[in-house]
Amino acid sequence: MESLKEFLTEKGYAKIKLKLTKTNHFEIKATINGVKGLFILDTGASSSCVGFDAIETFKLKAKDSEVKAAGAGATGMLTQISKKNHVKIGKWKKNKIALILFNMTHVNTALIAHNAQPVDGIIGADILKKSKAIIDYEKKYLYLKL
Repeated sequence: MESLKEFLTEKGYAKIKLKLTKTNHFEIKATINGVKGLFILDTGASSSCVGFDAIETFKLKAKDSEVKAAGAGATGMLTQISKKNHVKIGKWKKNKIALILFNMTHVNTALIAHNAQPVDGIIGADILKKSKAIIDYEKKYLYLKL
């Protein structure tokens, strides 16, 4: 019987290692506009996000947005949007990715309180859907369709 890795590799998927944090989140490394960062993989987040404090780091062109962010115990947070970003996760890459920008202080404060590393942002369902993502929870791998 063929393994999941072999099956998905034959189907054109790239394998990306996930790290399980002390908060039971998966961390993933990604590159935005040529700059490497650390992100939480969040299937429940509708959009991929980056913190306001990382706008310059990731060379984002931010515009005000009327959308309010909610999550992790916070609601009604002001957001900005950055369109046409180049995102790379492992061998998977895509141009013209929109990212939501918001204050991630509450997210990182919670992570630090649980002895986990702060993150630059969140990889959400938008990217996971675009990449036809498959998560192997047991082996801690993310597969993205190239």
